[in-house]
Amino acid sequence: MIRATFESITPNDKSSFLVNNFALEKFTAPYHFHPEFELTLITAGTGTRFVGKSIQAYGAGDLVLLGPDLPHCWKSEDIVRGELRSHSILVQFESMFLGPAFFERPELASISELFRRSACGIRFLGDTVADATGMMKSLSREEDRFRRMIALLELLEMLASSRQYELLDTDGTMGLSKPGEQERISIALAYVVENFRDKVVLEKVASAVSMSASAFCKYFKRVTGKTFVETVTDYRIHFAREQLLMSERSMTDIAFDSGFGDLSHFYKVFRRRMKISPLQYRKDFLRKLRHSNG
Repeated sequence: MIRATFESITPNDKSSFLVNNFALEKFTAPYHFHPEFELTLITAGTGTRFVGKSIQAYGAGDLVLLGPDLPHCWKSEDIVRGELRSHSILVQFESMFLGPAFFERPELASISELFRRSACGIRFLGDTVADATGMMKSLSREEDRFRRMIALLELLEMLASSRQYELLDTDGTMGLSKPGEQERISIALAYVVENFRDKVVLEKVASAVSMSASAFCKYFKRVTGKTFVETVTDYRIHFAREQLLMSERSMTDIAFDSGFGDLSHFYKVFRRRMKISPLQYRKDFLRKLRHSNG
């Protein structure tokens, strides 16, 4: 069954929330969701981050807050077998980990607003990342349970006061949709995440959500505002753009690795979406890069 995997997160009897350090060859978690908030800091590694319908490249310093039930995964690139090149710090907590209505108190209004925005996924930027990195590293080392709790609240308050951020799943389709709709769209997007670089079979994903292909297409457009084919193309174009900017691979290799059947189709779709050819897109980026390095 195609599915955005449900992840069960269980704090131990020594803490009401979880803080974990991971050092792996690559991030292996599938596209998944859970009812807890999650704050993820990437300290090493590169690849592609999927949050709801958002797809972006990530690297060290990637800091993202996810709201409950927002599907996500980080997929590593440039793997060297045997080397632990993917490092992260994760903080996971339930909305009521400090008791019912705790964050509804007036003194915590800014954190409550932060939680509301996190339904779309929040990527933090600039000085906020530097500040949060030090705080999260200290939090991961703190052994005193009371100081850990205070450190988390201070971290959340700092993030809540920051204006250096961007929303990821900007229309909030995943985080704000009804539970039944969210499950169906999660299944569909899980299939896209795992297959957009290969062959995408509409009938297969429609069957996974117990709908006919035509009914699924109408349903998907109604809920997300885009057709299923447009969404698949979005993923492929986003991936191709990252490859164009972050690698020296040929146009042909990028076209096929992004899920396009042939080079001419890739050029046609890319130009229609980006109003520029893939080759010129890369040249313009490199020119701007050289100019900025002056």
